[in-house]
Amino acid sequence: MSRAADTRVRTVITGIGVVAPNGFGTEDYWAAVLRGESGIRRISRFDPSGYSARIAGEIPEYDPATRLPGRLLPQTDRMTRLALVAAEEAFADAGVNPRDLPPLTCGVVTAASAGGFEFGQKELQALWSKGGQYVSAYQSFAWFYPVNTGQISIRHGLRGPGSAIVAEQAGGLDAVAKARRHLRSGTSLMITGGVDGSLSPWSWLCILRSGRISTCDDPREAFLPFDRRAAGSVVGEGGALLVMERAADAHRRGAERGYGEVIGYAATFDPRPGSGRPPGLRRAVELALADARLAPADIGVVFADAGGVPELDRLEAETIAAVFGPCAVPVSVPKATTGRLLAGGAPLDLATALLSLRDGVLPPAVHVESPAYEDLIDLVRDTPREREVTTALILARGQGGFNSALVVRKTV
Repeated sequence: MSRAADTRVRTVITGIGVVAPNGFGTEDYWAAVLRGESGIRRISRFDPSGYSARIAGEIPEYDPATRLPGRLLPQTDRMTRLALVAAEEAFADAGVNPRDLPPLTCGVVTAASAGGFEFGQKELQALWSKGGQYVSAYQSFAWFYPVNTGQISIRHGLRGPGSAIVAEQAGGLDAVAKARRHLRSGTSLMITGGVDGSLSPWSWLCILRSGRISTCDDPREAFLPFDRRAAGSVVGEGGALLVMERAADAHRRGAERGYGEVIGYAATFDPRPGSGRPPGLRRAVELALADARLAPADIGVVFADAGGVPELDRLEAETIAAVFGPCAVPVSVPKATTGRLLAGGAPLDLATALLSLRDGVLPPAVHVESPAYEDLIDLVRDTPREREVTTALILARGQGGFNSALVVRKTV
Protein backbone atom coordinates (compact mmCIF):
# COMPACT_ATOMS: atom_id res chain seq x y z
CA MET A 1 0.00 0.00 0.00
CA SER A 2 1.39 3.42 -0.97
CA ARG A 3 1.98 6.06 1.65
CA ALA A 4 -0.25 9.12 1.89
CA ALA A 5 0.88 11.96 -0.33
CA ASP A 6 2.76 14.78 1.37
CA THR A 7 1.71 17.95 -0.43
CA ARG A 8 4.69 19.81 1.02
CA VAL A 9 7.09 17.78 -1.16
CA ARG A 10 8.48 19.88 -4.00
CA THR A 11 8.68 18.13 -7.39
CA VAL A 12 11.09 19.39 -10.05
CA ILE A 13 11.71 18.50 -13.67
CA THR A 14 15.38 17.77 -14.24
CA GLY A 15 15.43 16.21 -17.71
CA ILE A 16 13.61 16.67 -21.03
CA GLY A 17 13.49 14.44 -24.10
CA VAL A 18 11.70 15.60 -27.26
CA VAL A 19 10.77 13.94 -30.54
CA ALA A 20 8.74 16.30 -32.73
CA PRO A 21 7.88 16.85 -36.39
CA ASN A 22 10.17 19.87 -36.52
CA GLY A 23 12.99 18.69 -34.28
CA PHE A 24 14.50 15.36 -33.26
CA GLY A 25 15.87 16.25 -29.84
CA THR A 26 15.10 19.01 -27.38
CA GLU A 27 17.44 21.74 -28.58
CA ASP A 28 16.78 21.05 -32.28
CA TYR A 29 13.06 21.32 -31.62
CA TRP A 30 13.42 24.49 -29.54
CA ALA A 31 15.54 26.18 -32.20
CA ALA A 32 12.99 25.25 -34.89
CA VAL A 33 10.11 26.65 -32.83
CA LEU A 34 11.89 29.95 -32.31
CA ARG A 35 12.62 30.12 -36.06
CA GLY A 36 8.95 29.50 -36.76
CA GLU A 37 9.89 26.34 -38.64
CA SER A 38 6.93 24.02 -39.11
CA GLY A 39 6.92 20.23 -39.29
CA ILE A 40 3.44 20.09 -40.81
CA ARG A 41 3.54 18.54 -44.28
CA ARG A 42 1.82 16.08 -46.60
CA ILE A 43 1.83 12.57 -45.16
CA SER A 44 4.57 10.42 -46.66
CA ARG A 45 4.33 7.23 -44.55
CA PHE A 46 1.42 6.05 -46.69
CA ASP A 47 -0.47 7.38 -49.70
CA PRO A 48 -3.07 9.79 -48.26
CA SER A 49 -4.64 10.74 -51.58
CA GLY A 50 -7.83 8.77 -50.93
CA TYR A 51 -8.52 10.41 -47.58
CA SER A 52 -10.32 13.67 -46.78
CA ALA A 53 -7.24 14.99 -44.94
CA ARG A 54 -3.71 14.56 -46.21
CA ILE A 55 -1.64 16.84 -43.95
CA ALA A 56 0.00 15.90 -40.64
CA GLY A 57 2.83 16.77 -38.29
CA GLU A 58 5.05 13.90 -39.42
CA ILE A 59 8.47 13.15 -37.95
CA PRO A 60 11.00 12.68 -40.80
CA GLU A 61 12.38 9.21 -41.33
CA TYR A 62 15.34 8.13 -39.22
CA ASP A 63 17.20 4.87 -38.67
CA PRO A 64 16.00 3.41 -35.36
CA ALA A 65 18.84 0.86 -35.46
CA THR A 66 21.25 3.73 -34.72
CA ARG A 67 19.30 4.64 -31.58
CA LEU A 68 18.02 1.36 -30.15
CA PRO A 69 19.20 -2.24 -29.71
CA GLY A 70 18.31 -4.49 -32.63
CA ARG A 71 16.37 -6.89 -30.39
CA LEU A 72 13.80 -4.16 -29.70
CA LEU A 73 13.02 -3.35 -33.32
CA PRO A 74 10.86 -6.42 -34.19
CA GLN A 75 8.73 -5.99 -31.09
CA THR A 76 8.00 -2.26 -31.13
CA ASP A 77 5.75 0.11 -33.02
CA ARG A 78 7.13 3.36 -34.42
CA MET A 79 5.41 5.24 -31.57
CA THR A 80 7.20 3.15 -28.94
CA ARG A 81 10.58 3.52 -30.64
CA LEU A 82 10.13 7.29 -30.56
CA ALA A 83 9.19 7.09 -26.89
CA LEU A 84 12.31 5.05 -26.09
CA VAL A 85 14.46 7.63 -27.88
CA ALA A 86 12.84 10.45 -25.91
CA ALA A 87 13.32 8.57 -22.64
CA GLU A 88 17.03 8.08 -23.39
CA GLU A 89 17.42 11.80 -23.99
CA ALA A 90 15.47 12.75 -20.86
CA PHE A 91 17.59 10.54 -18.59
CA ALA A 92 20.81 11.77 -20.20
CA ASP A 93 19.67 15.38 -19.82
CA ALA A 94 18.91 14.77 -16.15
CA GLY A 95 22.32 13.14 -15.69
CA VAL A 96 20.85 10.07 -14.05
CA ASN A 97 20.86 6.33 -14.64
CA PRO A 98 17.87 4.85 -12.78
CA ARG A 99 19.71 1.53 -12.40
CA ASP A 100 22.18 3.31 -10.11
CA LEU A 101 19.40 4.27 -7.69
CA PRO A 102 17.90 1.99 -5.04
CA PRO A 103 15.38 -0.57 -6.35
CA LEU A 104 11.69 0.38 -6.39
CA THR A 105 12.43 4.11 -6.13
CA CYS A 106 11.92 4.97 -9.81
CA GLY A 107 8.75 4.67 -11.88
CA VAL A 108 7.06 5.70 -15.12
CA VAL A 109 3.67 7.11 -16.10
CA THR A 110 2.95 7.83 -19.76
CA ALA A 111 -0.10 8.98 -21.67
CA ALA A 112 -1.38 7.56 -24.95
CA SER A 113 -4.50 8.07 -27.04
CA ALA A 114 -4.52 4.50 -28.33
CA GLY A 115 -1.39 2.46 -28.99
CA GLY A 116 0.77 0.98 -31.73
CA PHE A 117 -1.64 1.34 -34.65
CA GLU A 118 0.96 0.83 -37.36
CA PHE A 119 2.26 -2.40 -35.81
CA GLY A 120 -1.28 -3.66 -35.34
CA GLN A 121 -2.28 -2.91 -38.91
CA LYS A 122 0.70 -4.84 -40.32
CA GLU A 123 -0.11 -7.87 -38.19
CA LEU A 124 -3.78 -7.78 -39.15
CA GLN A 125 -2.79 -7.62 -42.80
CA ALA A 126 -0.59 -10.68 -42.27
CA LEU A 127 -3.51 -12.48 -40.61
CA TRP A 128 -5.90 -11.71 -43.45
CA SER A 129 -3.50 -12.39 -46.33
CA LYS A 130 -1.36 -15.27 -45.01
CA GLY A 131 -2.87 -16.78 -41.88
CA GLY A 132 -2.50 -16.78 -38.12
CA GLN A 133 0.91 -18.46 -38.16
CA TYR A 134 2.34 -15.27 -39.72
CA VAL A 135 1.16 -12.99 -36.91
CA SER A 136 3.94 -11.89 -34.56
CA ALA A 137 3.67 -12.85 -30.91
CA TYR A 138 4.66 -9.24 -30.17
CA GLN A 139 1.22 -8.18 -31.42
CA SER A 140 -0.07 -9.17 -27.99
CA PHE A 141 1.40 -6.00 -26.49
CA ALA A 142 2.88 -3.78 -29.23
CA TRP A 143 -0.56 -2.32 -30.07
CA PHE A 144 -1.59 -1.74 -26.44
CA TYR A 145 -1.86 1.81 -25.04
CA PRO A 146 0.35 1.10 -21.95
CA VAL A 147 3.15 -0.31 -24.14
CA ASN A 148 5.36 2.78 -23.85
CA THR A 149 5.23 2.57 -20.08
CA GLY A 150 6.14 -1.12 -20.20
CA GLN A 151 9.01 -0.84 -22.65
CA ILE A 152 10.54 2.20 -20.89
CA SER A 153 10.33 0.47 -17.50
CA ILE A 154 11.97 -2.70 -18.84
CA ARG A 155 14.75 -0.87 -20.68
CA HIS A 156 15.69 1.29 -17.71
CA GLY A 157 14.94 -1.03 -14.82
CA LEU A 158 12.11 1.07 -13.40
CA ARG A 159 10.54 -1.14 -10.76
CA GLY A 160 8.55 1.52 -8.94
CA PRO A 161 5.05 2.76 -9.84
CA GLY A 162 4.02 2.22 -13.46
CA SER A 163 0.82 3.15 -15.24
CA ALA A 164 -0.70 4.73 -18.35
CA ILE A 165 -3.31 7.45 -18.81
CA VAL A 166 -5.81 7.65 -21.67
CA ALA A 167 -7.53 11.05 -22.02
CA GLU A 168 -6.36 12.15 -25.50
CA GLN A 169 -4.68 15.61 -25.37
CA ALA A 170 -5.45 16.13 -21.69
CA GLY A 171 -3.87 12.82 -20.74
CA GLY A 172 -0.34 14.16 -21.11
CA LEU A 173 -0.86 16.60 -18.23
CA ASP A 174 -2.77 14.00 -16.22
CA ALA A 175 0.26 11.70 -16.48
CA VAL A 176 2.56 14.41 -15.14
CA ALA A 177 0.18 15.05 -12.26
CA LYS A 178 0.02 11.35 -11.42
CA ALA A 179 3.81 11.25 -11.40
CA ARG A 180 3.78 14.15 -8.96
CA ARG A 181 1.44 12.21 -6.67
CA HIS A 182 3.82 9.24 -6.70
CA LEU A 183 6.74 11.50 -5.80
CA ARG A 184 4.77 13.03 -2.96
CA SER A 185 4.03 9.51 -1.72
CA GLY A 186 7.69 8.55 -1.45
CA THR A 187 8.98 7.62 -4.91
CA SER A 188 12.25 9.41 -5.69
CA LEU A 189 12.14 9.70 -9.49
CA MET A 190 9.52 9.37 -12.22
CA ILE A 191 9.70 9.66 -15.98
CA THR A 192 6.44 10.94 -17.39
CA GLY A 193 4.72 12.64 -20.31
CA GLY A 194 3.70 11.14 -23.60
CA VAL A 195 4.80 10.21 -27.13
CA ASP A 196 1.92 9.38 -29.42
CA GLY A 197 0.52 9.40 -32.92
CA SER A 198 1.49 6.53 -35.21
CA LEU A 199 0.45 7.53 -38.73
CA SER A 200 -1.05 4.61 -40.65
CA PRO A 201 -4.20 4.12 -42.75
CA TRP A 202 -5.98 2.39 -39.85
CA SER A 203 -5.22 5.11 -37.30
CA TRP A 204 -5.89 7.84 -39.84
CA LEU A 205 -9.41 6.56 -40.46
CA CYS A 206 -10.07 6.61 -36.72
CA ILE A 207 -8.70 10.15 -36.38
CA LEU A 208 -10.80 11.48 -39.26
CA ARG A 209 -13.98 10.21 -37.60
CA SER A 210 -13.68 13.07 -35.08
CA GLY A 211 -14.90 15.55 -37.70
CA ARG A 212 -12.43 18.13 -36.40
CA ILE A 213 -9.54 17.56 -38.80
CA SER A 214 -8.57 20.20 -41.36
CA THR A 215 -8.97 19.13 -44.99
CA CYS A 216 -6.77 21.94 -46.32
CA ASP A 217 -3.83 20.71 -48.42
CA ASP A 218 -1.64 23.78 -47.83
CA PRO A 219 0.69 23.12 -44.86
CA ARG A 220 0.80 26.87 -44.13
CA GLU A 221 -2.97 27.15 -43.84
CA ALA A 222 -4.11 23.75 -42.61
CA PHE A 223 -3.80 24.52 -38.88
CA LEU A 224 -4.60 28.10 -37.86
CA PRO A 225 -5.58 28.24 -34.18
CA PHE A 226 -7.20 31.50 -33.04
CA ASP A 227 -7.39 32.67 -36.66
CA ARG A 228 -10.52 33.77 -38.55
CA ARG A 229 -9.64 31.16 -41.19
CA ALA A 230 -9.44 28.27 -38.71
CA ALA A 231 -11.17 25.19 -40.11
CA GLY A 232 -9.91 22.26 -38.07
CA SER A 233 -6.86 20.81 -36.43
CA VAL A 234 -3.86 18.95 -37.81
CA VAL A 235 -2.78 15.78 -36.03
CA GLY A 236 0.89 14.95 -35.55
CA GLU A 237 3.18 12.36 -34.01
CA GLY A 238 5.74 12.77 -31.27
CA GLY A 239 5.79 14.42 -27.87
CA ALA A 240 8.02 14.75 -24.84
CA LEU A 241 9.10 12.74 -21.81
CA LEU A 242 10.30 14.42 -18.65
CA VAL A 243 12.28 13.27 -15.63
CA MET A 244 10.61 14.45 -12.42
CA GLU A 245 12.19 14.12 -9.00
CA ARG A 246 11.60 15.03 -5.43
CA ALA A 247 13.55 18.26 -5.12
CA ALA A 248 15.45 17.05 -2.06
CA ASP A 249 16.46 13.81 -3.79
CA ALA A 250 17.58 15.65 -6.93
CA HIS A 251 19.72 17.96 -4.81
CA ARG A 252 21.13 15.03 -2.86
CA ARG A 253 22.29 13.21 -6.00
CA GLY A 254 23.86 16.41 -7.35
CA ALA A 255 21.48 17.15 -10.24
CA GLU A 256 23.01 19.93 -12.32
CA ARG A 257 19.76 21.64 -13.20
CA GLY A 258 16.07 21.90 -12.50
CA TYR A 259 14.01 23.32 -15.34
CA GLY A 260 11.01 24.02 -13.21
CA GLU A 261 8.75 22.91 -10.40
CA VAL A 262 5.23 21.55 -10.90
CA ILE A 263 3.19 23.59 -8.43
CA GLY A 264 -0.44 23.33 -9.56
CA TYR A 265 -2.76 20.98 -11.39
CA ALA A 266 -6.44 20.27 -11.88
CA ALA A 267 -8.64 18.20 -14.17
CA THR A 268 -12.34 18.55 -14.91
CA PHE A 269 -14.85 16.96 -17.23
CA ASP A 270 -17.38 18.78 -19.41
CA PRO A 271 -21.05 18.20 -18.67
CA ARG A 272 -23.11 16.27 -21.18
CA PRO A 273 -24.30 18.30 -24.17
CA GLY A 274 -27.66 19.96 -23.59
CA SER A 275 -27.30 19.98 -19.80
CA GLY A 276 -27.18 23.77 -19.67
CA ARG A 277 -24.08 23.67 -17.47
CA PRO A 278 -20.90 25.49 -18.55
CA PRO A 279 -17.84 23.67 -19.94
CA GLY A 280 -15.23 22.63 -17.39
CA LEU A 281 -12.14 24.39 -18.75
CA ARG A 282 -12.48 27.53 -16.62
CA ARG A 283 -12.96 25.49 -13.46
CA ALA A 284 -9.80 23.48 -14.29
CA VAL A 285 -7.82 26.72 -14.61
CA GLU A 286 -9.14 28.14 -11.37
CA LEU A 287 -8.54 24.91 -9.46
CA ALA A 288 -4.98 24.63 -10.81
CA LEU A 289 -4.26 28.20 -9.69
CA ALA A 290 -5.69 27.41 -6.27
CA ASP A 291 -3.52 24.29 -6.03
CA ALA A 292 -0.50 26.44 -6.91
CA ARG A 293 -1.62 29.11 -4.41
CA LEU A 294 -1.32 31.76 -7.10
CA ALA A 295 -3.55 34.58 -8.28
CA PRO A 296 -4.21 35.03 -12.01
CA ALA A 297 -1.85 38.01 -12.04
CA ASP A 298 1.01 35.72 -10.95
CA ILE A 299 0.95 33.74 -14.24
CA GLY A 300 3.48 34.99 -16.80
CA VAL A 301 2.29 33.08 -19.90
CA VAL A 302 -0.44 30.66 -20.95
CA PHE A 303 0.33 27.82 -23.34
CA ALA A 304 -3.04 27.27 -24.97
CA ASP A 305 -4.66 24.01 -26.00
CA ALA A 306 -5.47 25.67 -29.37
CA GLY A 307 -7.95 23.30 -30.98
CA GLY A 308 -7.98 25.03 -34.35
CA VAL A 309 -11.77 24.58 -34.46
CA PRO A 310 -13.61 27.94 -34.24
CA GLU A 311 -16.01 27.02 -31.44
CA LEU A 312 -13.22 25.42 -29.38
CA ASP A 313 -10.89 28.37 -29.91
CA ARG A 314 -13.59 30.84 -28.91
CA LEU A 315 -14.36 28.93 -25.73
CA GLU A 316 -10.69 28.85 -24.78
CA ALA A 317 -10.16 32.54 -25.59
CA GLU A 318 -13.22 33.49 -23.54
CA THR A 319 -12.02 31.32 -20.67
CA ILE A 320 -8.56 32.92 -20.62
CA ALA A 321 -10.08 36.41 -20.77
CA ALA A 322 -12.55 35.59 -18.00
CA VAL A 323 -9.87 34.31 -15.62
CA PHE A 324 -7.02 36.72 -16.38
CA GLY A 325 -8.79 39.69 -17.92
CA PRO A 326 -8.91 40.59 -21.62
CA CYS A 327 -5.41 40.52 -23.16
CA ALA A 328 -3.86 40.52 -19.68
CA VAL A 329 -1.45 37.59 -20.18
CA PRO A 330 0.57 36.46 -23.23
CA VAL A 331 -0.81 33.35 -24.94
CA SER A 332 1.66 31.10 -26.75
CA VAL A 333 0.80 28.38 -29.27
CA PRO A 334 3.99 26.48 -30.24
CA LYS A 335 1.89 23.55 -31.51
CA ALA A 336 1.13 25.66 -34.57
CA THR A 337 4.49 24.33 -35.82
CA THR A 338 3.82 20.66 -35.01
CA GLY A 339 0.10 20.02 -35.08
CA ARG A 340 -1.77 18.45 -32.19
CA LEU A 341 0.22 15.41 -31.08
CA LEU A 342 -2.62 13.58 -29.31
CA ALA A 343 -1.39 12.49 -25.85
CA GLY A 344 2.10 13.77 -26.70
CA GLY A 345 0.95 17.34 -27.34
CA ALA A 346 0.52 18.65 -23.80
CA PRO A 347 3.83 17.18 -22.54
CA LEU A 348 5.53 18.89 -25.49
CA ASP A 349 3.82 22.15 -24.52
CA LEU A 350 5.06 21.62 -20.96
CA ALA A 351 8.61 21.05 -22.21
CA THR A 352 8.32 24.18 -24.36
CA ALA A 353 7.07 26.19 -21.40
CA LEU A 354 10.07 25.08 -19.34
CA LEU A 355 12.44 26.12 -22.15
CA SER A 356 10.65 29.48 -22.32
CA LEU A 357 11.18 29.99 -18.59
CA ARG A 358 14.83 29.00 -18.99
CA ASP A 359 15.60 31.35 -21.88
CA GLY A 360 13.19 34.23 -21.29
CA VAL A 361 11.48 33.98 -24.66
CA LEU A 362 7.91 33.09 -25.69
CA PRO A 363 7.46 31.17 -28.96
CA PRO A 364 5.01 32.50 -31.55
CA ALA A 365 2.01 31.02 -33.31
CA VAL A 366 3.10 30.82 -36.94
CA HIS A 367 0.88 31.59 -39.95
CA VAL A 368 -1.82 33.28 -37.85
CA GLU A 369 -2.36 36.32 -40.06
CA SER A 370 -6.02 37.08 -39.24
CA PRO A 371 -6.33 36.76 -35.44
CA ALA A 372 -9.91 36.21 -34.43
CA TYR A 373 -9.90 37.14 -30.76
CA GLU A 374 -7.71 40.22 -30.41
CA ASP A 375 -10.20 41.67 -27.92
CA LEU A 376 -9.83 38.61 -25.67
CA ILE A 377 -6.27 37.27 -25.78
CA ASP A 378 -2.76 38.62 -26.32
CA LEU A 379 -1.61 36.00 -28.82
CA VAL A 380 2.16 35.82 -29.38
CA ARG A 381 2.50 35.73 -33.17
CA ASP A 382 4.93 36.30 -36.02
CA THR A 383 8.16 36.40 -34.00
CA PRO A 384 9.31 35.22 -30.55
CA ARG A 385 8.66 37.65 -27.74
CA GLU A 386 11.49 38.22 -25.28
CA ARG A 387 10.07 38.25 -21.78
CA GLU A 388 11.39 37.00 -18.48
CA VAL A 389 8.64 35.00 -16.80
CA THR A 390 8.74 32.75 -13.78
CA THR A 391 5.42 30.90 -14.05
CA ALA A 392 3.48 29.28 -16.89
CA LEU A 393 0.05 27.71 -17.22
CA ILE A 394 -0.41 24.85 -19.70
CA LEU A 395 -3.90 23.94 -20.90
CA ALA A 396 -5.05 20.73 -22.57
CA ARG A 397 -8.42 19.39 -23.70
CA GLY A 398 -9.18 15.87 -24.84
CA GLN A 399 -11.98 14.86 -27.13
CA GLY A 400 -14.91 13.61 -25.11
CA GLY A 401 -14.84 16.35 -22.49
CA PHE A 402 -11.47 16.10 -20.72
CA ASN A 403 -9.89 19.33 -19.41
CA SER A 404 -6.54 19.64 -17.65
CA ALA A 405 -4.49 22.59 -16.44
CA LEU A 406 -0.98 22.53 -15.01
CA VAL A 407 1.19 25.29 -13.50
CA VAL A 408 4.98 25.29 -13.46
CA ARG A 409 7.39 27.70 -11.80
CA LYS A 410 10.98 28.36 -12.81
CA THR A 411 13.56 26.99 -10.42
CA VAL A 412 16.38 29.28 -9.31
